[in-house]
Amino acid sequence: MIKIGIIGDIGSGKSFVAKQFGCPVFNADKEVKKIYKKDKKCFTKLNKAIPKHILSFPIDKKEITKSILLNHKNLKKIIKIVHPIVRTKMNKFIYKNKNKKMIILDVPLLLENKIKKKGYILVYVDAKKKKIDENLKKRPNYNPRIFNRLKRLQLSLETKRKKSNYIIKNNFKSFSVKKNVKILKRNILKNERSCS
Repeated sequence: MIKIGIIGDIGSGKSFVAKQFGCPVFNADKEVKKIYKKDKKCFTKLNKAIPKHILSFPIDKKEITKSILLNHKNLKKIIKIVHPIVRTKMNKFIYKNKNKKMIILDVPLLLENKIKKKGYILVYVDAKKKKIDENLKKRPNYNPRIFNRLKRLQLSLETKRKKSNYIIKNNFKSFSVKKNVKILKRNILKNERSCS
Protein backbone atom coordinates (compact mmCIF):
# COMPACT_ATOMS: atom_id res chain seq x y z
CA MET A 1 0.00 0.00 0.00
CA ILE A 2 1.25 3.48 -0.90
CA LYS A 3 0.76 6.03 1.89
CA ILE A 4 0.79 9.65 0.75
CA GLY A 5 1.04 12.49 3.23
CA ILE A 6 -0.16 15.87 1.99
CA ILE A 7 1.76 18.76 3.54
CA GLY A 8 2.00 22.52 3.01
CA ASP A 9 0.97 25.87 4.43
CA ILE A 10 -2.34 26.49 6.26
CA GLY A 11 -4.85 27.41 3.55
CA SER A 12 -2.75 26.11 0.64
CA GLY A 13 -5.55 23.76 -0.49
CA LYS A 14 -4.21 20.48 0.92
CA SER A 15 -7.68 18.96 1.44
CA PHE A 16 -8.78 19.83 -2.10
CA VAL A 17 -5.59 18.28 -3.52
CA ALA A 18 -6.04 15.18 -1.30
CA LYS A 19 -9.56 14.58 -2.69
CA GLN A 20 -8.37 14.67 -6.31
CA PHE A 21 -6.36 11.44 -5.96
CA GLY A 22 -9.61 9.46 -5.95
CA CYS A 23 -8.33 7.27 -3.09
CA PRO A 24 -9.46 6.88 0.54
CA VAL A 25 -8.55 10.08 2.41
CA PHE A 26 -7.96 10.48 6.13
CA ASN A 27 -8.81 14.11 6.90
CA ALA A 28 -7.58 14.97 10.41
CA ASP A 29 -9.55 18.25 10.62
CA LYS A 30 -12.83 16.42 9.92
CA GLU A 31 -11.92 13.81 12.54
CA VAL A 32 -11.29 16.54 15.12
CA LYS A 33 -14.76 17.97 14.44
CA LYS A 34 -16.27 14.50 15.01
CA ILE A 35 -14.26 14.11 18.24
CA TYR A 36 -15.61 17.44 19.55
CA LYS A 37 -19.15 16.35 18.68
CA LYS A 38 -19.15 12.72 19.82
CA ASP A 39 -16.23 11.86 22.13
CA LYS A 40 -17.34 12.32 25.74
CA LYS A 41 -14.01 11.05 27.14
CA CYS A 42 -12.20 13.78 25.20
CA PHE A 43 -14.63 16.39 26.57
CA THR A 44 -13.99 15.20 30.16
CA LYS A 45 -10.21 15.50 29.66
CA LEU A 46 -10.47 18.94 28.05
CA ASN A 47 -12.90 20.11 30.73
CA LYS A 48 -10.38 19.03 33.37
CA ALA A 49 -7.42 20.66 31.56
CA ILE A 50 -9.13 23.98 30.74
CA PRO A 51 -12.27 24.12 32.93
CA LYS A 52 -12.87 27.85 32.45
CA HIS A 53 -13.43 27.39 28.71
CA ILE A 54 -14.63 23.88 27.88
CA LEU A 55 -17.97 23.89 29.63
CA SER A 56 -20.48 21.75 27.73
CA PHE A 57 -20.78 18.68 25.52
CA PRO A 58 -20.75 18.51 22.51
CA ILE A 59 -17.72 20.82 22.51
CA ASP A 60 -18.30 24.14 20.80
CA LYS A 61 -15.42 25.08 18.46
CA LYS A 62 -15.87 28.71 19.57
CA GLU A 63 -14.96 27.67 23.14
CA ILE A 64 -11.77 26.07 21.81
CA THR A 65 -10.91 29.21 19.82
CA LYS A 66 -11.59 31.50 22.78
CA SER A 67 -9.41 29.39 25.09
CA ILE A 68 -6.48 29.53 22.63
CA LEU A 69 -6.79 33.30 22.17
CA LEU A 70 -6.86 33.95 25.91
CA ASN A 71 -3.89 31.72 26.70
CA HIS A 72 -1.48 30.24 24.13
CA LYS A 73 -0.60 27.42 26.60
CA ASN A 74 -4.14 26.09 26.13
CA LEU A 75 -3.34 25.14 22.54
CA LYS A 76 -0.62 22.75 23.75
CA LYS A 77 -3.02 21.27 26.31
CA ILE A 78 -5.65 20.70 23.59
CA ILE A 79 -3.09 19.12 21.24
CA LYS A 80 -1.83 16.80 24.00
CA ILE A 81 -5.38 15.47 24.52
CA VAL A 82 -6.81 15.49 20.98
CA HIS A 83 -3.85 14.35 18.86
CA PRO A 84 -3.44 10.85 20.38
CA ILE A 85 -7.15 10.25 19.59
CA VAL A 86 -6.61 11.42 15.99
CA ARG A 87 -3.54 9.19 15.70
CA THR A 88 -5.57 6.14 16.86
CA LYS A 89 -8.29 6.96 14.32
CA MET A 90 -5.66 7.31 11.60
CA ASN A 91 -4.15 3.90 12.44
CA LYS A 92 -7.63 2.34 12.28
CA PHE A 93 -8.18 4.04 8.90
CA ILE A 94 -4.88 2.62 7.59
CA TYR A 95 -5.78 -0.88 8.82
CA LYS A 96 -9.31 -0.66 7.36
CA ASN A 97 -7.85 0.27 3.95
CA LYS A 98 -4.87 -2.13 4.07
CA ASN A 99 -5.88 -3.79 0.79
CA LYS A 100 -6.10 -0.52 -1.16
CA LYS A 101 -3.35 0.39 -3.60
CA MET A 102 -3.04 3.96 -2.27
CA ILE A 103 -4.32 6.05 0.66
CA ILE A 104 -4.03 9.77 1.38
CA LEU A 105 -3.25 11.28 4.78
CA ASP A 106 -4.39 14.88 5.10
CA VAL A 107 -2.91 15.57 8.55
CA PRO A 108 -1.77 19.16 9.30
CA LEU A 109 1.02 18.27 11.79
CA LEU A 110 2.16 15.08 10.05
CA LEU A 111 5.86 15.94 10.36
CA GLU A 112 5.72 18.00 13.54
CA ASN A 113 3.99 15.30 15.60
CA LYS A 114 6.27 12.61 14.18
CA ILE A 115 3.28 10.79 12.67
CA LYS A 116 5.11 10.25 9.39
CA LYS A 117 6.67 6.80 9.26
CA LYS A 118 9.27 5.25 7.01
CA GLY A 119 7.94 4.65 3.53
CA TYR A 120 5.43 7.53 3.51
CA ILE A 121 5.51 9.60 0.34
CA LEU A 122 5.23 13.33 1.06
CA VAL A 123 3.54 15.69 -1.38
CA TYR A 124 4.02 19.40 -0.73
CA VAL A 125 1.22 21.70 -1.92
CA ASP A 126 2.82 24.86 -3.25
CA ALA A 127 0.61 27.94 -3.48
CA LYS A 128 1.23 31.69 -3.69
CA LYS A 129 0.90 33.55 -0.38
CA LYS A 130 -1.57 36.06 -1.86
CA LYS A 131 -3.86 33.21 -2.97
CA ILE A 132 -3.52 31.48 0.42
CA ASP A 133 -4.55 34.69 2.24
CA GLU A 134 -7.57 35.09 -0.07
CA ASN A 135 -8.51 31.46 0.56
CA LEU A 136 -8.20 31.78 4.36
CA LYS A 137 -10.33 34.94 4.48
CA LYS A 138 -13.18 33.00 2.83
CA ARG A 139 -13.32 30.55 5.75
CA PRO A 140 -16.26 31.21 8.10
CA ASN A 141 -14.10 30.68 11.21
CA TYR A 142 -11.13 32.75 10.00
CA ASN A 143 -9.18 34.42 12.79
CA PRO A 144 -5.65 35.63 11.94
CA ARG A 145 -4.50 35.35 15.57
CA ILE A 146 -5.49 31.67 15.72
CA PHE A 147 -3.78 30.91 12.41
CA ASN A 148 -0.60 32.64 13.60
CA ARG A 149 -0.59 30.51 16.76
CA LEU A 150 -1.09 27.34 14.71
CA LYS A 151 1.68 28.37 12.30
CA ARG A 152 4.13 28.67 15.20
CA LEU A 153 3.68 24.95 15.86
CA GLN A 154 4.61 24.06 12.30
CA LEU A 155 7.94 23.52 10.64
CA SER A 156 9.01 26.22 8.20
CA LEU A 157 7.66 25.88 4.67
CA GLU A 158 11.24 25.57 3.41
CA THR A 159 11.81 22.54 5.69
CA LYS A 160 8.53 20.93 4.59
CA ARG A 161 9.44 21.50 0.97
CA LYS A 162 12.89 19.91 1.45
CA LYS A 163 11.40 16.87 3.19
CA SER A 164 8.88 16.30 0.39
CA ASN A 165 9.21 13.68 -2.33
CA TYR A 166 7.00 15.65 -4.73
CA ILE A 167 5.77 19.22 -5.10
CA ILE A 168 2.42 20.07 -6.64
CA LYS A 169 1.40 23.58 -7.68
CA ASN A 170 -1.99 24.82 -6.56
CA ASN A 171 -3.21 27.91 -8.42
CA PHE A 172 -6.73 27.36 -6.97
CA LYS A 173 -8.09 26.58 -10.43
CA SER A 174 -9.91 23.27 -10.17
CA PHE A 175 -9.12 22.02 -13.70
CA SER A 176 -5.34 22.50 -13.50
CA VAL A 177 -5.10 21.03 -9.97
CA LYS A 178 -7.01 17.91 -11.10
CA LYS A 179 -4.71 17.60 -14.11
CA ASN A 180 -1.56 18.03 -11.95
CA VAL A 181 -2.76 15.42 -9.45
CA LYS A 182 -3.50 12.95 -12.26
CA ILE A 183 0.08 13.32 -13.60
CA LEU A 184 1.54 13.11 -10.09
CA LYS A 185 -0.45 9.97 -9.22
CA ARG A 186 0.72 8.30 -12.42
CA ASN A 187 4.38 9.17 -11.59
CA ILE A 188 4.09 7.88 -8.02
CA LEU A 189 2.58 4.57 -9.17
CA LYS A 190 5.25 4.23 -11.88
CA ASN A 191 8.10 4.92 -9.42
CA GLU A 192 6.68 2.50 -6.85
CA ARG A 193 6.42 -0.24 -9.47
CA SER A 194 10.04 0.28 -10.57
CA CYS A 195 11.23 0.15 -6.92
CA SER A 196 9.36 -3.04 -6.03
